[in-house]
Amino acid sequence: MSEAETETELYPGQEDELSIEELAKTEVNARLTPKDKLSMFTDMVRIRAFEARSLRAYQQGKMGGFLHLYEGQEAVAVGTVGLMGKDDHVITAYRDHGHALAVGMSMNECMAEMFGKATGCSKGKGGSMHFFAPDKNYWGGHGIVGGQVPLGTGLAFALKYKGKKGCCLTFMGDGAVNQGAVHEAFNLAGLWDLPVVFVIENNKYSMGTSQARSSAYEQFLAKRGEGYGMEWGIVNGNNLYDVREKTAQAMKKAHEESKPTILEMFTYRYRGHSVADANAEKYRDKSEIQDYKTQRDPITLFREILKNEGHITDAKAKNIEKAARAEAEKAFEFADKSPFPNPEAILEDTYWSLDNKGSNEEIDELNQGRVIFEDGGIFDKD
Repeated sequence: MSEAETETELYPGQEDELSIEELAKTEVNARLTPKDKLSMFTDMVRIRAFEARSLRAYQQGKMGGFLHLYEGQEAVAVGTVGLMGKDDHVITAYRDHGHALAVGMSMNECMAEMFGKATGCSKGKGGSMHFFAPDKNYWGGHGIVGGQVPLGTGLAFALKYKGKKGCCLTFMGDGAVNQGAVHEAFNLAGLWDLPVVFVIENNKYSMGTSQARSSAYEQFLAKRGEGYGMEWGIVNGNNLYDVREKTAQAMKKAHEESKPTILEMFTYRYRGHSVADANAEKYRDKSEIQDYKTQRDPITLFREILKNEGHITDAKAKNIEKAARAEAEKAFEFADKSPFPNPEAILEDTYWSLDNKGSNEEIDELNQGRVIFEDGGIFDKD
C-alpha cells in the first residue's frame, strides 16, 4: 500500500461508521423505491461506460486538449446530485463528466463537446473541462484549480439574497483545498452563513502527489472548516448510501438554517490525473489501484447491495452494462458525424451585448464604437 493508505481503513475512524444495513434504513435512503435504486445503479454504470469510450476516442485522435476521467468516483456524483431540488445548484472542477451525466445531460451532447463539435453542450468551445447545462442548474466544468469554489459560493449568496430555499453543491479535489481563493470562499461562506455544501472529492493524489506529501492537516482536510466556523463531515465516497445520507444532512442545514458545510468524500480515481499523466502507476502502487478496483469499487459495491436486497440479478446487471456501452458507442458516432462550429461563431457567446443586439438601446449605443477586423481582433474607434 502507499504512504497515504492503510490496509484496513479507507479513512481514520471508518470502523465507527454506520453499517450498510443501518444506512439503508436512514430516512433519505429508506424512501428509495427499487426503481430509484436501479436508476442510480444505471447512472453509475453509464458514467463508467461513457468514460471508457471517451478514453478510446482520445486515443483514436478524435479529441484534443485534456481529458480527466471519473472512473472510480461515480458514487459521489450520483449520490449527491440525485438529492437536488429545483432551487439547488451544482458546480465542479474539470473532472466534470460524471456530474454532467448525473444531472441529466445526454451522452451525445457531452461526447460532441469533447470532439469540439457544434452539437456539443458548449457548442464545441469548451471541451472536456467545460460542460454546462444552465437549464439543469449545472454551472460547469472549470479548468482553474479551485476557481469554481468562489463561483459556487456566489451562487449560494444569490440564493440567500433572493430568499430561495436552495443550496449550491460545490465540488473540488483534494489538491484544491490549498488554493487561496478556496479559503477566501470558505471565509465568506462562514462569515455570511451561505447555503453551500463544499464537497472535497478526496482521491488522495491531487495532480500526482499524495496528500501526505502535499498538505498539512490533522486527520482530515475538511477539518479546516473549523477555522471558519463551519461544520464538517467525512464520507465513504464508495458507498452510495453513505454519500446520500451525509449530503442530505448538509443540504438540510443549508436549506433550513442557511449554514455551510464541508464534506470530505474519500474516493479514488483509477486513471491518472488526466490521460497525459504518464506517472500514474509510479507515485502509487499498482497493487493499491487493483485493491480499489476489486475490493472498493462503488459500482460493484452497490450492485452487491442491490443483489442482497433482491432488486437485481447478475443477468440484469450485465444487461444494464451492455446497454450503457451501446449508448456510449452511439454517442461516439453522433459526435464523429456532427459538424464543427462555423468559423464566425468564434465571436459568439463572448459578449452578451453583441449576442443580444436590439434588446437594450443604451448598450447598443455603447457598442457602436466597436470594430471587428478580419483577423478577429476587436478595438475601439478613435
